[in-house]
Amino acid sequence: MEIGVLGAVAAWDEDGGPVALKGPRHRAVLARLVVAHRRVVPVARLVEDLWDEPPAGAVGSVRTFVGDLRRALEPDRPPRTPPRLLVTEGPGYALRAAPDDVDAWRFTRAVEDLADARPERVVAGLAEALGWWRGPAYADFGDARWARTERTRLTELRLHAVERRAEARIALGEGAAAVADLDAHVTEHPWREDAWRLLALALYRSGRQADALSVLRRARALLRERLGVDPGPRLRRLEEDVLRQAAHLEGPGAGPGTGSRVDDVWHEATAAYESVLAARARTRLESTAGLMRDLAVTGGGGLEAARRHRVAAVAAAEDLGDPELTARVIGVFDVPAVWTRSDDPEQARWLVGAAERTLARLPAEGQDATRCRLLATVAVESRGALPADPAAGAVARPLRAARQAEEIARRLGDAALLCFALNGTFMQSFRRAGLAARRDAVGAEVVALAARHDLARYEVLGRLVRMQARCAVADLAGADRHAAAADALADRHGLPLVPVFTTWYRALRTAMTGPPDAALAAYEAAGARLRGAGMPGLTEGLLPLALLSVRLRHGLPYEGPPVGDWGPYEPWVRPLLLLGEGRTEEAARALAGVPSPPRDLMYEAMWCLVARAAAAVGDPDTAARARTALTPAAPEQAGAGSGLITLGTVTEHLDLLTAVPPRPGHHH
Repeated sequence: MEIGVLGAVAAWDEDGGPVALKGPRHRAVLARLVVAHRRVVPVARLVEDLWDEPPAGAVGSVRTFVGDLRRALEPDRPPRTPPRLLVTEGPGYALRAAPDDVDAWRFTRAVEDLADARPERVVAGLAEALGWWRGPAYADFGDARWARTERTRLTELRLHAVERRAEARIALGEGAAAVADLDAHVTEHPWREDAWRLLALALYRSGRQADALSVLRRARALLRERLGVDPGPRLRRLEEDVLRQAAHLEGPGAGPGTGSRVDDVWHEATAAYESVLAARARTRLESTAGLMRDLAVTGGGGLEAARRHRVAAVAAAEDLGDPELTARVIGVFDVPAVWTRSDDPEQARWLVGAAERTLARLPAEGQDATRCRLLATVAVESRGALPADPAAGAVARPLRAARQAEEIARRLGDAALLCFALNGTFMQSFRRAGLAARRDAVGAEVVALAARHDLARYEVLGRLVRMQARCAVADLAGADRHAAAADALADRHGLPLVPVFTTWYRALRTAMTGPPDAALAAYEAAGARLRGAGMPGLTEGLLPLALLSVRLRHGLPYEGPPVGDWGPYEPWVRPLLLLGEGRTEEAARALAGVPSPPRDLMYEAMWCLVARAAAAVGDPDTAARARTALTPAAPEQAGAGSGLITLGTVTEHLDLLTAVPPRPGHHH
């Protein structure tokens, strides 16, 4: 007996004759059991999947359908003999067909078995396997929720098989013969970048360089028009290689070529990756997430691409309905994070939601390391998300997640995991002002752990955290040591984003020790480092704020760009800018409605801007708010804990506020 779901659901007897499966719900039961891959499907689940609103006799109907299917699939089974194909087990039923007797199972195994095969065998094997498709998978249940994930998996596997077969034909020197099939394939599936790549390569190897370039440009236009994205790095690289007629495009046996050995290794390794892992969706997703982790530390476009593709990988993992896989795909992205404002807040909120959903679906027992990574992800991605005015005694969810992650990591004794958890602890160490010493202790532990276990990226994180914390207490010698150590690690391990932070620290150092002209020049030079860094959460509004900080400290006139260029700092800068223009009443109104700033590395700096404005207009209510927020940070430098700017000492700003008389009936 053979069962088919690669098209309409059907069955055939040993002579190839069709088997009558009765009505659509009979076929739905059979298809639902095929989706389960030999696992038991409870009767209650079958009822839920077969009807939106189950009738009163739904359970009895399911049993009737199963009985009818058994008679159709095992017509020669003697009476009172237990079925061997559609069996009852526990609370439900399972289809125990042999793997080769279900076309979808057989197709999956064939593609996986050919992953490491030579091109000749790939071409023949995939030609046969693709011939088993009679139409879309589960064609008569296209809208069924229970079939969605499996239908998507099989469709993706079929598309990959088409491309894998074409790639093998190109490798055998049959590029010209592959062109027609590939052209039809990209027309039907224009989002398949690998198909465009193979079509261009087939054309190039057929001596049609101009047509290959035309295809690549058509791919670029379609991707932009239909998906709003630019071609990925492999397509862009192929276009460059075609233009320069790179030797490796000629394929095996075309001579040694003139490309560098590094290029050759890269191309061979990526080709091997594609051929081995492309058919294994789960392994490929985990590998992709790991690749994005490495890409994120390259800075600029790499960081932006890593963020984008990370979300796509997590979404794809969630679609597969496997919480443990999703947890691994989320958790493998343990990229150290030192800046407390998210580069993409909406994306960060989505990732936190995905992590929380996955935490809720994990088994109650075990999975401690996985749970720890998810909790640390919640803490890191919720940076700057503590409530602006948390209720007394309330512990915000991100802070609880950080504490739980740290506790699990310490219990497990895993150094890398603890570094990741401590990154979350750092991100949630802003519940009030004046916690630089706490962050310094976190940074010191990360440095010690990372140095002991050769975790260079985390050692950089710890050094930058300590650099910031030492600035907060005006220990510039200590900050110098940590900045130099971070630079040395970045140089040794190829981490181009690190000098962005250390260059800005040195501009801050100049601002704390030198004349205003030198400070302004140092900040202008540091601002050039921000271009192309791929960190909008750091970049937006930072240079104008830094220049303003120098002018305020030295009593120079307020100057700055239009309001829209102050980025996230605009609400706290606005009153001072209005005062600088002599618009005192407008400044007072802006000050009266000023929100509490986010609890992040700029928290004290923003309150100090508010304090200056409140003192200037004599606003007792805002002055009281600023005094309450800033008092715990009295021993620190205002804003210097960011490692970027300073407004002087916090004490100076508290002294300004003492000149603001309280509202009648109120006391300090």
